[in-house]
Amino acid sequence: MGPKTLSQVLRQVDFFSEDEDLLIGLGTADDATVYKIDEERAIIQSVDFFTPVVDDPYLFGQVAAANAISDIYAMGGKPVLAMNIVCFPSCLEEEVLVEILRGGAAKVKEAGATIAGGHTVKDDEPKYGLSVSGFVKHENILPNSKAKKGDKLVLTKSIGTGIYVSAIKGGLCEGGKENPAVKNMLTLNDKAVDPMHNNDVRSCTDVTGFGLLGHMVEMARGSNAELTLDTDKVPIMDGVRDYAEMGLVPGGAYDNKDNFIGDTEINNNLEEVMVDMLFDPQTSGGLLISVPADKASDLLRDLNKNGVEEAAIIGEVTGEGTKVIVE
Repeated sequence: MGPKTLSQVLRQVDFFSEDEDLLIGLGTADDATVYKIDEERAIIQSVDFFTPVVDDPYLFGQVAAANAISDIYAMGGKPVLAMNIVCFPSCLEEEVLVEILRGGAAKVKEAGATIAGGHTVKDDEPKYGLSVSGFVKHENILPNSKAKKGDKLVLTKSIGTGIYVSAIKGGLCEGGKENPAVKNMLTLNDKAVDPMHNNDVRSCTDVTGFGLLGHMVEMARGSNAELTLDTDKVPIMDGVRDYAEMGLVPGGAYDNKDNFIGDTEINNNLEEVMVDMLFDPQTSGGLLISVPADKASDLLRDLNKNGVEEAAIIGEVTGEGTKVIVE
């Protein structure tokens, strides 16, 4: 059962449908749940964990934590509290687990949040992540479902982490912190939050397991909006195309293609390798932002000033519907 199918199954269960304080739930496949605390604030909750994407346990802990925390930023909030989620085999040395947890704790501290415990179970394969809570003012909530015709689409990080991870696992490149993909995955999305609030951003989602095109489809569906992607404008990490042409495309990219291709209209002249990269599942990816056209330049300027140097306008909202047009 693929990830999209699991999401569809979950959405068949009417969780807390009668609770008027549940502001955002599963209905639009958003990044996190948002629940009203009072007339001013809401709490954001999310959870994410996965198997190692790099061999270094400390770096893995950092990447997994950055990935989990990203959901809070994508909703327009600030993380405050985290709980460790650990699956760990008894055959591995305890020091490996210590390093994973140290990495996670370091990234949570960098985000200005606090780890206050967690839960551990024995498993055949190590897995690590976080349950994260954050706060957001009501007027700052950024769902993935409010993109409007005429908006520009901004992406804050280059894509290609899934393909790079395949290259790392295949021994074609080192998986240390100097690797472009590892650097990308270690980078928090925190520096995008204030620029988004200062420039009337309407919608946001982080680009993770469904790949860029999959998450664009989720935004299109939630917003009842047609999105158009200019592939020439998409930032792609150096070396990713070469690895993709070598066939180092993870299976998740093909799952994403199977699940979302029916919601896309792809230019027949587009290279297949480019399509693979657009469906490549990302880990701790960037934010996909829908912003009014007259604010797009200001948003880019503020993102760049705040250290989000890869941010680029990659498309626009071109009409109603639920299709993603890929040019």
